[in-house]
Amino acid sequence: MKEYAHVFLGTAFTSQSPKEVQILKDHLFFVNADGMIEKIIAPEDTEYPNIVRFYQGKENFHQLEDHQYFLPGFVDLHVHAPQWAQAGTALDIPLNDWLNTYTFPIESKFSDIDFAQKVYQDVVSTLLANGTTTVLYFATVHKEASILLAQICADKGQRGLVGKVVMDNPDLTPEYYRDENTQTALADTEEFILAVKAIGKNAKQGVYPVVTPRFIPSCSDEALQGLGDLAAKHNTHIQSHCSESDWEHGYVQERYKKNDAFALHDFGLLSDKSVMAHCNFLSDEDAELFAETGTAIAHCPISNAYFANSVIPIAHFHSKGVEIGLGTDISGGFSPSLYDNVKQSVISSRMLEDGVNTKLPAEQRGVPGSRITVNEAFYLATAGGGKSLSLPVGRLTENYSWDAQIIDTTNLPLYDSNEDLQDVFQKIIYLVRPENILEVWVQGEKVHSRD
Repeated sequence: MKEYAHVFLGTAFTSQSPKEVQILKDHLFFVNADGMIEKIIAPEDTEYPNIVRFYQGKENFHQLEDHQYFLPGFVDLHVHAPQWAQAGTALDIPLNDWLNTYTFPIESKFSDIDFAQKVYQDVVSTLLANGTTTVLYFATVHKEASILLAQICADKGQRGLVGKVVMDNPDLTPEYYRDENTQTALADTEEFILAVKAIGKNAKQGVYPVVTPRFIPSCSDEALQGLGDLAAKHNTHIQSHCSESDWEHGYVQERYKKNDAFALHDFGLLSDKSVMAHCNFLSDEDAELFAETGTAIAHCPISNAYFANSVIPIAHFHSKGVEIGLGTDISGGFSPSLYDNVKQSVISSRMLEDGVNTKLPAEQRGVPGSRITVNEAFYLATAGGGKSLSLPVGRLTENYSWDAQIIDTTNLPLYDSNEDLQDVFQKIIYLVRPENILEVWVQGEKVHSRD
């Protein structure tokens, strides 16, 4: 019988489609030395009892208890790593004021590598403890600190996609926090790309450089074009903000006489490796361009409630073939937990569908067909995120990475041993806190344990 690096036995929940959660009750998961799920066997298989007997008692055999379950590791498509230092503050002021009064000053401190080390160590550990195994990170304009974030992801075993932020437009960035000039911004970005690629070669789970114009207002045309060229040259992922708020969306329309999506496309910044955060004000034409180019949306429902001036029509964009995943948007979103953002995405969609202005008749209040289910929100946090990044993550299925959370439901209200497993799944999604996450695995390696 073939020996595997790890064999796991237990009940798992994973997305079979955007609307359907697959329940794999008491299945065996065989993980090879590369950390990939090579084979899954159901209890009905004739070889199942023999395999269990063969592996029982071995160090690489992991059998869950009855009150424990597997979930895929979460994929967070939008985190500002330096903003962990200001999480939970100043969420009651407009976006532009928030950036200039709080965010840019805190990010400027990351020229201090010791300060960066302290914050980045903590944010990566915190996200792992919340079940997040893959993260798309914005760092800062500082090349050395941004490389440090990639190294910390590699060391802690998190799959990190890290971007050195580019901000070279002196009209909309403060003098104390911007790239020295366009040429420096592009040169530093290329050096950053090469350094992170070198780190990634020695990281089993993969660590990746990301071309990262902060957003159009912070960048010159020359920087945007240069970044598009670098992404093509080095075949990197790309991230930015797109049509987030009234202010940002309006600024781009005034500057280019078109929406963000088409402006970004003109600079070569939309591709099947691009993820654009927020996108609340996308038109149908913008969404069709996203679907055509393979560009994904990072939906950040908690952050949007504070800064986006709107509720994004996720169901509508999904119906148009746009790839969508979830993001916490630390610290525009106060919570580092994608569990919280799964819940908020369902809540926000219901508010969009039902409307909020009680002075209007019920049939005029909302946008019909906007609600999403918890199954769909779970898909966004897992398989949708993996698809958005074009990586084999976010599902517990063959030929995908063994990125998994082991959930302990001891303190959840599960009193009936015969409770329907679909109901168990929903209770997990709505009620789990970090203390329920017993272990987290990335690429077949245990990277977090509650103990």
